[in-house]
Amino acid sequence: MSTPRPTIGITTYGPEGERDAFSLPRYYTDAVAAAGGMPVLIVPSAVSVEEVLASVDGLIVAGGGDIAPDSYGGAAHETIYSVNPIRDSFEMSLLRRALEQPELPLLGICRGMQVMNIVLGGDLEAHLPEVYGEQVLHRLPPREPTTHGVRADRSGLFGEIFTDAEFPVCSWHHQAVRKLGRGLRATAHAPDGVVEGVVFDEHPFALGVQWHPEMQAADDARQLRVFSALVARARARRRP
Repeated sequence: MSTPRPTIGITTYGPEGERDAFSLPRYYTDAVAAAGGMPVLIVPSAVSVEEVLASVDGLIVAGGGDIAPDSYGGAAHETIYSVNPIRDSFEMSLLRRALEQPELPLLGICRGMQVMNIVLGGDLEAHLPEVYGEQVLHRLPPREPTTHGVRADRSGLFGEIFTDAEFPVCSWHHQAVRKLGRGLRATAHAPDGVVEGVVFDEHPFALGVQWHPEMQAADDARQLRVFSALVARARARRRP
């Protein structure tokens, strides 16, 4: 009998819309499945975050809309969109608890990396073009993905996963890390200096990427590797 796939919990968009529904682009679930994991969507509910984390072998905090600026001492900005206080509260509680569990591998993608930074006491730039200009486009107008290069630190966990010093990434954001949270180390940057990757060195496997590897994983083995590494850690955790 084959070994069961490790379960990888993935946070979702929402609740939102007239149907008060949760949703998630299938890129995430496809990437986890391709890496050998069993994708499981997790949502805010009456179930405690402790119970949620006890039910999964690994965790991905997904991308999506902006985080409420008052959660990190930021100011309102006209470009901030799709703020969802229910999601903010759930993911922050989830990540706080997950970061206390060294056996649980976790990955923050885009918004998920920003949530990780905020939970650890960092904050965000409200709108990148006002700070970094438009030498590097991190999204196309009005809100569409684009591609740019990043330069990565090849030491430690990040270097084990991303073995190339430079590579192209799918970018779809207008906010990013300003002040790094406690214990976070910047491990990748865009050509304009925007932080594109972080590692929490106090945890065996806790990292964030500002880009969207799930949107490249089907065609770029370098991007699938981050999911494969997460699933491998999750599988090792399950092993008796």
